[in-house]
Amino acid sequence: MKAVVYRRHGGPEVLSLSERAVADPGPGEVRVRIVVSAVNPTDWKQRLGRGAEAGTEVPETVPNQDGAGVVDAVGPDVTGFAPGDRVWLILSGTYGPAAGTAQEYTVLPAAQLVGLPDAAGFDEGAGFGVPALTAHRALTVAEDGPTRLAPGGLAGRTVLVSGGAGAVGNATIQLGRWAGATVIATVSSEEKAALARAAGAQHVLRYPDPELGARIREVAPDGVDLVVEVAAGVNAGLHTEVLRPRGTVAIYGDDRGTGTVSLDFGANLWLNARYQFIVLYTVGADKLRAGAEDVTAALADGALRLGEDHGVPVHRFPLEDTAEAHIASEKGATGKVLIDVTPAE
Repeated sequence: MKAVVYRRHGGPEVLSLSERAVADPGPGEVRVRIVVSAVNPTDWKQRLGRGAEAGTEVPETVPNQDGAGVVDAVGPDVTGFAPGDRVWLILSGTYGPAAGTAQEYTVLPAAQLVGLPDAAGFDEGAGFGVPALTAHRALTVAEDGPTRLAPGGLAGRTVLVSGGAGAVGNATIQLGRWAGATVIATVSSEEKAALARAAGAQHVLRYPDPELGARIREVAPDGVDLVVEVAAGVNAGLHTEVLRPRGTVAIYGDDRGTGTVSLDFGANLWLNARYQFIVLYTVGADKLRAGAEDVTAALADGALRLGEDHGVPVHRFPLEDTAEAHIASEKGATGKVLIDVTPAE
């Protein structure tokens, strides 16, 4: 089978198209024919080595965590899946270096597969994995909020989404609206404002703006219940301007920051503010499964969709151009970077 691999950390030039043997699933495992693979920043950061020296040798690794496809074979003791089932995958590459989705077939534990609803395509199954699971976690960590999402679960709550045109920002807007929240999004340009509105944000504000806190308060006079934050350090001061008492800041990124976040102790103390940092790799299997179930329900309801008319432009590449797909993601392509691996049928 065709697979994209790398054998050392480095830039996109370390990726190459190779031939690998198709593995048989063992006990508890399922083999999936990948139809669509998706690129997230975590994928090229892992390829770079997250601080490792360029050129450091690694076991032959297939990149990309997210993907969707069709069950091809099941191993002993597997129940709930059968050949022909449409599925999306949870953090595929965490099962081992050979388990990423930039290949025609991958073998995973059944626990890392989720049934893909008939109402959703393979693009959605691949494209909303990491972003939607991150968004789900962010929307369910507030002290006074729900731990699961469903229609009406966030009714009466106001969510501020920082970076509303990004992949996680978009998923947060779509999931938040599905659950009944009022969503305020901040963006850096009019083009991105249009995408945030297409995703469903009722209020979209531009930054930088020295009056941004006041403008948010015009929409939410009592303060916002939850901030979903992609630029933790840059926006730390804004949080105390706009949070209501016992409000929560769910942090998944430090865009434009230094890697260090400074907080005003007194202001946060009197707000009883809660800060929750989010990364999927250590969040726990129970949280991933809960998120996957709710994301699947949103997909089935048509509440999570790709495409520019839903605020997510799609950029497509063939498997042999996976390096170009990684470059597009690294350069900050707005929307979703997808890789066509095998035919849908």
